[in-house]
Amino acid sequence: MSEVPEGVNLPAFARKHPRPTVTLTLTRDGEDGVEVLLGRRAESMRAFPGYWAFPGGGVSRTDHEGESFVQNTTSGSTSSVVAVVREMTEELGVVPNGPSVSPIDVELRKEILSDKMAFINALNEGNITTNTSDLRHISSRTTPPFGPMQFENTFFHLHIGTQEFNPSTELQTEFTALEWMRPSEMIKRWRRHEIRVAPPVVTLLMEVDRTLNHFDGDMIQTAQDLQERQPGRRSILFAHGVEVVPVKTATLPPADHTNAYLVGDPEGEFVLVDPACRMREGMEQLAEAVDRHRGELIAILFTHSHGDHIGDMDLLREAFDVPVWGSEYTSRTVHCHRILEDGEVLQLGRQEWTVLITPGHHPGHVCLLSDAGLIAGDMVAGIGTILIPPGTGDMDVYIEQLERLKALEPHLMFPSHGPVIPLPENTLNHYIRHRMERHQRVLNAVTSGLRTISEISVDAYSNTPDAHPGLAQDQTLAHLLSHERANRVKRTEQGWIVGDE
Repeated sequence: MSEVPEGVNLPAFARKHPRPTVTLTLTRDGEDGVEVLLGRRAESMRAFPGYWAFPGGGVSRTDHEGESFVQNTTSGSTSSVVAVVREMTEELGVVPNGPSVSPIDVELRKEILSDKMAFINALNEGNITTNTSDLRHISSRTTPPFGPMQFENTFFHLHIGTQEFNPSTELQTEFTALEWMRPSEMIKRWRRHEIRVAPPVVTLLMEVDRTLNHFDGDMIQTAQDLQERQPGRRSILFAHGVEVVPVKTATLPPADHTNAYLVGDPEGEFVLVDPACRMREGMEQLAEAVDRHRGELIAILFTHSHGDHIGDMDLLREAFDVPVWGSEYTSRTVHCHRILEDGEVLQLGRQEWTVLITPGHHPGHVCLLSDAGLIAGDMVAGIGTILIPPGTGDMDVYIEQLERLKALEPHLMFPSHGPVIPLPENTLNHYIRHRMERHQRVLNAVTSGLRTISEISVDAYSNTPDAHPGLAQDQTLAHLLSHERANRVKRTEQGWIVGDE
């Protein structure tokens, strides 16, 4: 992304109220200790495809109609209790029955999967009996402000002791696998980057694991303690060694935050990437994150010098007395104590991060690559789009760098705007295809005889009727200038023409 181009007026962005959601942390006593049930989300899912997560989903309007069947009204709102029971029927084929689960009829489950109201009808008709008294509300968390929609999630817990329960993935399409894991083992696998785990699940299970150890493996005491303490979200861990702190910035809507990252060894040296704060509140959020980090902050690193990435340097110096790192081009805007070069390796504690200079969006743009994934800056976005500024960007180079990043096969991508990108190859393929098609459409418009930027942009964006006219013209100019550098087109007094005319 970048700041809104000069002269382009975009409508004011209004953030919506968070939507209520629920998840279930289902545990049992395994042979080697407490185990938790996690599901691997299908890669077709919009949120966290391919990630391991808890069963759950949104609270629907119909869930309010089942509130009279809730036995335990101390564990979150009654509608959220109804919602988590309904989600259990859909995804696991069971309902809570005190300290255990009971299966429901397969045909009834099919009806519920196709119509949520069938669950309420089954309750009313006595075809489903459930006892929710052992459900515990152990945490509530609101998703960070990565995009226009946020979710306020209630985490429920149910412990089924030694009951034998191995759910199947048949019927439902959300999970491709369901597996019981010890929290400690899941965390180890996540730290080795063997599996992807949704950020709130990671931090909650870390809390579960710590509390289990405190109570000598007793899950009932652990759940009671969590219910009383209600641990909230502290760190947002996109991967082991990658913590994100969204900072309010003036960037391209629908984003209104820039992701600052704490990158490196969680117990060793780390750097603070793109601390874009221009208000004291943002600075204090970053300082709090750095203070609770177990490692040592050794530098501030900027991916590039756009205003929504470089914050108020006076505020940053007040909070962090560390050197600044950046590319040679970035050093022209802010004094850099260390100039980063393409291919050099940053040793951050026990982690190694390779510097990649990836121009195109902006000269001297920096990405960082490790086994954890790619700190992608503004090469891609988790929400919205990436603008190529006509003055300093280069569309051909940008596409070349996207191809380069794709060939590196990153585990995950951590963009400067929006949530973590879970399937990098899919996203990079989309960006490359989309930009190459637009690049060709602009060239075709000139070849067809269109001369002005206004005419060319209307033709090139005819397949995107919702595109903002001002942004369309701005990006059309970026495409034209890139074609001009490659001698495909040229400017004349009559407008843009094919280069060899």
